[in-house]
Amino acid sequence: MTSSNGVTWFEIGTERPDEAQRFYGDLFGWGFTEEGTGDASYRTTAAGDDGIGGAIRGTGGVGPNYAIFYVQVTDVAETCRRAEAAGGKVLVPVKRNDNGLTFAHLLDPAGNHVGVFAPPPAA
Repeated sequence: MTSSNGVTWFEIGTERPDEAQRFYGDLFGWGFTEEGTGDASYRTTAAGDDGIGGAIRGTGGVGPNYAIFYVQVTDVAETCRRAEAAGGKVLVPVKRNDNGLTFAHLLDPAGNHVGVFAPPPAA
């Protein structure tokens, strides 16, 4: 059985992004590119031959460390509505970044944290 909404991104949030980058780089051979600005470090890594891309987000000591996977969906707001109807909760309401990417964070009924996103509209 195939799925129409695949896991296509991951994010690791940490107050020590340099240490996390060294660890994952040494362990898995991942290379990173800094795409954040100022205190908002966001270091991305490419998918490679058979994986998904992801990032290390510097939290600046605000909030707990975390690891989360993101599922790509067509409509983030509708996915949030459906998650709540199925017994989940919306932890981070729908947000849009400067590039037009839309995302939200959900909590499933068992207490697991998952992200959903829709890419920016095609230009």
